[in-house]
Amino acid sequence: MRKILYLALSVAFACNSSQKATTPSKEAPSYDPVPYAKVITEQNLKDHLYTYASDEFEGRETGKPGQKKAVEYLKNHYVKLGIPAAQGNGDYFQEVPLEVSGMPDGSLSINDKKFEMGEDFVTFQSPVKTEYTAKEIIFAGYGIEDTGYSDYKDLDVEGKIIITIVSEPKNADGTYVISGTNSPSKWSDIKISMPDRLDAAMKKGAKGVLMLDRNNYEMIAQQFQFMKERAGDGRMQLKGEEEEDFFFAFINEKVATQISADLEKLDRGTAIPANFQLEFTGESEEVSSENVVAFIKGSEKPNEYLVISSHLDHIGITEDGQINNGADDDGSGSVALLEIAKAFKKAEEDGNAPRRSVVFLHVTGEEKGLLGSDYYTRHPIFPLENTVADLNIDMIGRIDPKREGDRNYVYLIGSDKLSTELHNLSEEVNKKYCNIELDYTYNDDNDPNRFYYRSDHYNFAKNNIPVIFYFNGTHDDYHRPGDTPDKINYDLLENRTRLIFYTAWEIANRENRPVVDKAVQE
Repeated sequence: MRKILYLALSVAFACNSSQKATTPSKEAPSYDPVPYAKVITEQNLKDHLYTYASDEFEGRETGKPGQKKAVEYLKNHYVKLGIPAAQGNGDYFQEVPLEVSGMPDGSLSINDKKFEMGEDFVTFQSPVKTEYTAKEIIFAGYGIEDTGYSDYKDLDVEGKIIITIVSEPKNADGTYVISGTNSPSKWSDIKISMPDRLDAAMKKGAKGVLMLDRNNYEMIAQQFQFMKERAGDGRMQLKGEEEEDFFFAFINEKVATQISADLEKLDRGTAIPANFQLEFTGESEEVSSENVVAFIKGSEKPNEYLVISSHLDHIGITEDGQINNGADDDGSGSVALLEIAKAFKKAEEDGNAPRRSVVFLHVTGEEKGLLGSDYYTRHPIFPLENTVADLNIDMIGRIDPKREGDRNYVYLIGSDKLSTELHNLSEEVNKKYCNIELDYTYNDDNDPNRFYYRSDHYNFAKNNIPVIFYFNGTHDDYHRPGDTPDKINYDLLENRTRLIFYTAWEIANRENRPVVDKAVQE
């Protein structure tokens, strides 16, 4: 009896396109999106996913043969639908130049005292230069550049080597300056904050950065040794461009003490005399990969763009030969994006093209560090200043074990981080069409999982583009061979995909773009 009641409630509150639509927004066109949402079906999603997350695609690891099969599958779908490539040359593939840095060797000398790589300092890059020298090192505090707080304020580090402490400032009462609470911000977590730390140093013109991470150095050094033992497997990254003459390294307490006996007592900006010499060698291997980008041109505002994104890659094959199919992560988002594109195309064919252009962006290298979306936002096909929002789909086909028995939900992350208007629009669309529970558990600034920083929307958010990240939460099969198509809840995948379509429809067709009222400090 309880099971029957549960199923009945699930049906009653599903994103059912057969329900009567309420009066459309005054800003939206009068035509009804419901018929186009009906294009998105469980069966279509299932048909796509049983191919896309099959063993044939070998886990879609970036740069591997399975990933190449995946991008061809996506491209062929857009060609079949008649949705053109976003690039003017008609190519659906935006080449993303990547490289895997071989694990380097080298040594560091400070004031004639030598330190060995892998013991007292480590780096995961293979820079072009093999030697860096300096007569002084600049203390740059925590190396943080954030809204309302900057260690680089009034600090000239152009062409300098800097040293920073991986931590963050606190107030006199023990609360953290950046979060304003007793909980640390992202800057205390090196895994999350490292890209932003390096970006900040590079943008300020630093030649190199030494990072003292007292809490994690031993773990980082162990990871270095592990990767070195695996025949030189290195870190995948965007192929160096203007940052080629830049290095970073983690150092232990012994190296830090050789530079200064007590860094914390130094004033930020202190120039520490030091006879510094870093020598290392290493090679890198180029990796071929690509984003897949299609679009439908807007009928009235063609030069404004809504991006809908998902990542096309997964983690590939384990050492023992097991395939990680990635049906949920992010096969579910990939096929959802295909169906959303089909719905917009059907509207266009009926003479109801979106007023704004809609970009369907499948990014590569998410599992390697958000690389495809990083490249797109550095080299956008369409101007970022004309990009009104990014709706990012990453895992929407399963149920978080915490939500068992209460399945009509989806986690929303980031909707209110930059634009209150986007958040309100999202809520209104859901109430109007779907009545899915929008769960903001992981939207909390103090969420220890830091999911806001862990998917491709974040590279758009860093550029002051409003975002919504749709997510079902993790489960026991996350990044495991058990993430297979048979475990997907296709009714939920349909409902969530339709919700995203309706939200995209409203953004693409309303008169004004969402207002950014919480801009990130540049």
